[in-house]
Amino acid sequence: MRIWKVQAIAAVLVLVWLQAAMAGPTYDKVMQEKVVRAGIMTDSIPGAFYNDKKEWVGMDVDIAEEIAKRIGAKLERVPVTNKTRIAFVQQGRIDMSIANMTHKRERDKSIDFSITYFFDGQKILAPKGKYKELKDFVGKRIATMQGTTSEINVKNLLKELGDPNYEKNVISYQKESECFSALRMGRVAGWSTDSTILLGYAAQTPGEFELVGDFFSDEPYGIGLPENDSAWRDLVNFTLQDIWKDGTYKKIYDKWYGPDTPYYFPLTEKIEMWP
Repeated sequence: MRIWKVQAIAAVLVLVWLQAAMAGPTYDKVMQEKVVRAGIMTDSIPGAFYNDKKEWVGMDVDIAEEIAKRIGAKLERVPVTNKTRIAFVQQGRIDMSIANMTHKRERDKSIDFSITYFFDGQKILAPKGKYKELKDFVGKRIATMQGTTSEINVKNLLKELGDPNYEKNVISYQKESECFSALRMGRVAGWSTDSTILLGYAAQTPGEFELVGDFFSDEPYGIGLPENDSAWRDLVNFTLQDIWKDGTYKKIYDKWYGPDTPYYFPLTEKIEMWP
């Protein structure tokens, strides 16, 4: 065999080896089984929730379904909460967590993230006409979800506004629905989390509640992914960009947050696109 043929074969073998080395366990498993397990919330209106027909629907559900379809896999939906969505990724129980999760540097120490696929910010929901601005909540009890960035942000807000009891005045619950229930029953003066979640719940009782004040945080949502699996992370990122590029993202977004919905939230940002 001629030397150049041997060299060519060797180069091909090296390339194959490199590709195999780069393909992590999640990528390999999904490609082999043709099933992608996605951690999705169940009471985050309108991101992911059960509607009146007991159907599991929402923005995150549609995005997860679209990703699975485009990579040629079946979607397996796995219920997660604010407490379990990161742990399930770490434990290998899910392949991705698409669960209104803000990409924070602290969280990136535990798992990897996709590019930002949704943009939001934190506000406070309160009874309509009762409060005019954020400083009106000093000394008041505010509900939020335990173990979230929302919990940290609202404590920092009350501290900055001069509330001496900012730690005690933030009441943390396990679920969004529990926060909304506490607000409706008057146990708290307001509920603070990402504005789109607040809009979703406020739409259940039109005219009773409103968002107060300006945004006091930026909440870029990323899809939580297993650590150190660049092949899987790239595939998710490329798929998100393709969904955006051909207009499918806008259709899904308008379905849940467009002007004809109860959850109207204008799309003002663009996702990161790679050439």
